[in-house]
Amino acid sequence: MKKFDGIIKALLPKEERFHELLARDTANLEKAVEIFAEIARTSSLEERRIKAIELKAVEHDGDMITKEVFNALNSSFITPFDPDDIRAIAIDLDDILDYLEGTAQYLVILELRDAPEALQQFAEILVGMVEAIHRGTTLLWDLSNANEIHKCIVRISELENQADSLYNTVIADLFRKNGRDPIDIMKWKEVYQGLEDACDQCKDYTHILGNVVVKNA
Repeated sequence: MKKFDGIIKALLPKEERFHELLARDTANLEKAVEIFAEIARTSSLEERRIKAIELKAVEHDGDMITKEVFNALNSSFITPFDPDDIRAIAIDLDDILDYLEGTAQYLVILELRDAPEALQQFAEILVGMVEAIHRGTTLLWDLSNANEIHKCIVRISELENQADSLYNTVIADLFRKNGRDPIDIMKWKEVYQGLEDACDQCKDYTHILGNVVVKNA
């Protein structure tokens, strides 16, 4: 059956092949961010461990999809967009997922049981950003959707601004003189830095979307 599936995929028009791969990639990222949101909401360390294992498996699936994209690029003479843009899309999606998985691992390895409001807010911001990434990428295959793609880009930028404000507030709160354990402060700083990096990577993705629209207008 696998051999038959491989033959069918090889026969697909190149645009459909990349369309399928990137649709799987963004859907996988949506799955990952939902698992991370569950991790952020729970105050059970054991539940976080279980969910982190789930997230690691999803991250592995993402790595496999990225490899498939690279292999498809290496074997294609014709691609729907600039090959460098398709490669950048795959790399950015992989990087976002890596930040999510890495931050989940921080929470488990550093044995952080709390579910502070800021952590949950970051998770919800990332859920919104990834939803917009998925929609924007889905629309990319019909550039008559340029206005709708632009709305996705604007939405991601708005959420990234919210993330920046949240990060500045939470870091200021962490280092405010309140008798908090310095080690605890550094643990949470690592977590929030990872989330800020994930949000920045989502914003970086909008530049790629914008480039594709401009180049192919």
